[in-house]
Amino acid sequence: MQTTPKVQELIALIDDAVDRMPGNGCCQTVKEALEKVVLSQEDFIGAEFLEPAPGKYARRLLHLDPAGRYSVLVMVWDNGQGTALHDHDNMWCVECVYRGRIKVTSYSSFGEKHGLHKFQPAKVVYAGQGEAGALIPPYDHHTLENADVAPAVTIHVYGGEMTACHAFVPVEGDLYRRERRELTYTA
Repeated sequence: MQTTPKVQELIALIDDAVDRMPGNGCCQTVKEALEKVVLSQEDFIGAEFLEPAPGKYARRLLHLDPAGRYSVLVMVWDNGQGTALHDHDNMWCVECVYRGRIKVTSYSSFGEKHGLHKFQPAKVVYAGQGEAGALIPPYDHHTLENADVAPAVTIHVYGGEMTACHAFVPVEGDLYRRERRELTYTA
């Protein structure tokens, strides 16, 4: 894990937020911590975390809380890269843009019938550097994609180590089939 002074500051702020308000209650304070540190205008993430990966977005572990309360990941989105519609496996999440611009599309769920789920886009946000958002289940269905030609970088804080999620694959129109995806880290 990387330990620059700014990364240490970020971890200390997240530790404090999680200590004061465990569970979903810490999201607003974690969001404020991310915005504060990212907007300091100081690059604090090492170059080894900022390289795009060929064919898919990069997902790199920056910090794993020793008590398992949260994890911090750096994700790099090259031109045209994004996610499938997904959730966070019943975990809270705060996402902040470190570089570039990200398009976030939030979805409303209208239930499941015979293994098929119905979603409709609810809101689209274009987020730039220092802009963060919180996702708390069950309102965490969304997609992320790079909104520009240049690579974008985001920092994600999850309420644990997120090693799997549910991705929703289009079947017909606005119906989706749920698949469980195992998540790995990019080297």
